[in-house]
Amino acid sequence: MPQLVRVYIKNVLIGFGLSAAFVAALLYTNVGNLWHLISTSDIGWIAVLMLFVFNGIVFAGVQFAFVIMRMESSDDTPKGGKRQPVITGEPARVKVAANR
Repeated sequence: MPQLVRVYIKNVLIGFGLSAAFVAALLYTNVGNLWHLISTSDIGWIAVLMLFVFNGIVFAGVQFAFVIMRMESSDDTPKGGKRQPVITGEPARVKVAANR
């Protein structure tokens, strides 16, 4: 299996793990009376499943993007110096339009 696919699968699993923790925290803290709404409804499990899946998609995407952005590439080429101006000591000519 290619390395990038292995990294993707690993980060998707991490993202869905974070989603499970997030949904559990939402239900435990009863944000917006969510636990009561889910526990008293006969199809509340669908709401929990939807919360888990949709948050899992978001968290997996963010986790994968974070890992890809942090991948470093070793670039040992010169960077071009500090690009500081060189002082020559010569006065610069400035044209000024004079009124007659």
